[in-house]
Amino acid sequence: MAAPGVLLLLLLGCSVAVLAVQLSTNNANPVVDEFKSVELSCKIHSTITNEPRIEWKKIWNADTSYVYFNNTIQGDLKGRARIQAKSSLVILNASRTDTGKYRCEVAAIGDDKKIDELYITLTVQVKPVTPKCTVPKSVPVGKSAVLHCHESEGYPRSTYSWHHNGESLPADSKADPKFVNSSFLLDRTTGTLTFSAVNKGDMGRYYCLASNDAGSAMCGEQVLEVYDLNIGGIVGGILVVVLVLSLITAGICCAYRKGYFASRSRSTGQSYKNPAKPEGVNYLRTNDEGDFRHKSSFVI
Repeated sequence: MAAPGVLLLLLLGCSVAVLAVQLSTNNANPVVDEFKSVELSCKIHSTITNEPRIEWKKIWNADTSYVYFNNTIQGDLKGRARIQAKSSLVILNASRTDTGKYRCEVAAIGDDKKIDELYITLTVQVKPVTPKCTVPKSVPVGKSAVLHCHESEGYPRSTYSWHHNGESLPADSKADPKFVNSSFLLDRTTGTLTFSAVNKGDMGRYYCLASNDAGSAMCGEQVLEVYDLNIGGIVGGILVVVLVLSLITAGICCAYRKGYFASRSRSTGQSYKNPAKPEGVNYLRTNDEGDFRHKSSFVI
């Protein structure tokens, strides 16, 4: 026969086991597409009362807010969520803003020390929108070219692929024998397609596809033209311009030497306003006689 002390300890242990609140979930990391319904499972296995206190809270960026409190849906979920199976939270129309960590908390009424809680991390996936794509209209052979593709709505973040004439391009042209003559690199996280030196085979129609787990979206096709750079024509044109400028310069210099650009007054050495005066003659001007000429040897 067991001692009275041992029986008392056994009874207390059973009592604690019965009074303790125990919770479990079917999925601690649910994932749902935007605008679809999702259940945040929180199941009660045992409690001291049939009407325990149930609360849901959302934790996002170190902030905590009530989602379900005093038997009422709170905050952003009001009107689009409900409690199911006594303690599980069902979001009827999931939004990208619903992504975050949720805490289900259940307490036995009359004894808040008998509390259990569990955490559920919800991810709401958002399909990408049509990406913005930029493709150069024309590039000369041998020059570099960069094609850009980006969209910012998709969640998780989109990855990108480029297609040339309907065929998907690899991340590195050297990794596929079909593109060994090309020279491109594709960054799937940024959507940038870079050609170090384009050739005629790179000419054609291009479009980009943005994808994540929720779906994909593509931009419209754009045409890249690749043309030959006529080096001989460019050099010939430069030589013609230099020759013409040289002829013009030579003609101007010749005209200056022949005096075509000199004024007549400068060529005769006289001014049409001030006639030349004989050397050695001084002039005295009077009101009546005008200029009176005298020689340097004149003595009064």
